Amino acid sequence: MSAITPLHDDVLRSRLDAAMAQVNQVLLGKPRQVKLAFTCLIAGGHLLLEDVPGVGKTTLAHALAASFALDFQRVQFTSDLLPSDIIGVSVYERETGQFRFHPGPIFTGLLLADEINRATPKTQSALLEAMAEGQVTVDGQTHRLPQPFFVVATQNPLDLAGTFPLPDSQLDRFMLRLSLDYPDAAAERALLTGSDRRDLLAQLVPQLDGAGLTTLHRQTQTITASPALLDYLQALLSASRRHAEIRVGLSPRAGLALLNAARTWAMLSGRTHVLPEDIQALFVPLAAHRLVPARGANGDTLARQLLAEVAVG
Repeated sequence: MSAITPLHDDVLRSRLDAAMAQVNQVLLGKPRQVKLAFTCLIAGGHLLLEDVPGVGKTTLAHALAASFALDFQRVQFTSDLLPSDIIGVSVYERETGQFRFHPGPIFTGLLLADEINRATPKTQSALLEAMAEGQVTVDGQTHRLPQPFFVVATQNPLDLAGTFPLPDSQLDRFMLRLSLDYPDAAAERALLTGSDRRDLLAQLVPQLDGAGLTTLHRQTQTITASPALLDYLQALLSASRRHAEIRVGLSPRAGLALLNAARTWAMLSGRTHVLPEDIQALFVPLAAHRLVPARGANGDTLARQLLAEVAVG
């Protein structure tokens, strides 16, 4: 696809708004989830979609890639999938007498890891270095991934047969975990009477490219977070580590992710400063999958408890 390089902030903002609008036209009735997905992408994070089949998880991933002119690869995770199937493999070439690295599908702009929890922990771990550092190491050689690099992973919480739960280290690499849920009656009627989603995806026009995405990310770093706001964020982190029903609380990496996401959410909301409401809007999708309950409690419930118990200073 050809590069789309906005020259001015107002052009950049208008194209960002157009990108969000066209994704909302494909994924009907989910404006909050779309805004959260854009927040995750612009903040430089990775997205975990956990929901039943058929509610639009793959559609969202395709729409994001198309709107930002990102190269797209989809990998269906299965129990027999090998790390080399994702990362790539070095092949010996008789003509040159050397090994040549053949990149796998991870060398892309947006990777859809479909049903990620059906792969073995060994294969799941193949994504760790890529998601954390934007690179992979094969046979002692480090290979940089294209930038920006974004992982959207899906998993079905209801179908547990033949799955391997994601380890804490893997979950911590995902900035946000979302559930799209079923559409409301109006959105579902529009789906039933409207065009096929595949036809709509084919009609999407790139509104931004990698350079525009990088510019947006840099702009989020200029969003102001006051000392009082940081006090509130730190109070939430501290409370998660002292809560009687939480065995493992939020790490400093989670705190940095929450701050970056809040700055991005504020920018998408048209503000130059972060409000406590931004932290509250993001806290459950950012924290719930990172919290390790002490006695079988639900991570979402615990995250909401923390929000209710920690007062805004």
